[in-house]
Amino acid sequence: MTGIERMATLFRTCRAQRRAALMPYFTLGYPDPSLSLEIIMAIAQAGADLLELGIPFSDPLADGPTIQHSTQVALEQGMCVERALEMTAVLRQRGLTQPLVLMGYLNPALAYGLGRFVRDAAQAGADGLILPDLPLEEAAEAEMLCRNSGLALVFLASPNTPPDRLKRLGERTTGFLYLVSLTGVTGARQTLPPDLSAFVERARAVTDKPLAVGFGIATPEQARQVGRLADGVIVGSALIEVVRQSETPVAHAARFVSALRAALAPS
Repeated sequence: MTGIERMATLFRTCRAQRRAALMPYFTLGYPDPSLSLEIIMAIAQAGADLLELGIPFSDPLADGPTIQHSTQVALEQGMCVERALEMTAVLRQRGLTQPLVLMGYLNPALAYGLGRFVRDAAQAGADGLILPDLPLEEAAEAEMLCRNSGLALVFLASPNTPPDRLKRLGERTTGFLYLVSLTGVTGARQTLPPDLSAFVERARAVTDKPLAVGFGIATPEQARQVGRLADGVIVGSALIEVVRQSETPVAHAARFVSALRAALAPS
């Protein structure tokens, strides 16, 4: 089964269970490589349906201060594309079965070699890639490479994406379409954007791909609200903040993810 097929199966299963998929993001190598593996395994066991694994980069333009801090800490401990791929393989060796999507910026992938990166990501056990700064107009090579390796290539859309571009993103994305809930960088917010429902409706009108919403989701109640609109709920900064503030990060991360998953249960 290819990564694209595994993701399609996941969304079908969640739809049959009348709930959105829980899709946490976590930075590989934070707060250190060994502990990050423990945290990722723990949140997988706590109810994550799909995991987005962040590849640290020195200039993460789409990320707010929480994820920027996590990537900087990881980079200072030697994290790089090669180590991120090695850790992905280790997670599979430890028995992690959920779909894994590697999320990273384009420059490190190009420096590694785009073809080599896609090939090695598939061999390590990844199911898909998110390259937030990959323009749709320059994505043909990455799309071809991912298609040949069975990997999903997930595109992002924001509330200010023009209708014609939103349609093209919906046509070309594989796995799911990542809806950025707000204009700005990642980071927990106290409230959800008031126009989120309308944004999701606009995306539904132009694509039949699953829709996952990320950026700004911080609490189980916010996850519940987003889960009523979308097929997937992405939580990153809030999870990393839980880890940053805890003396027992593995347990607290698992507890937080368990609460998010409970909030997505059908009412």
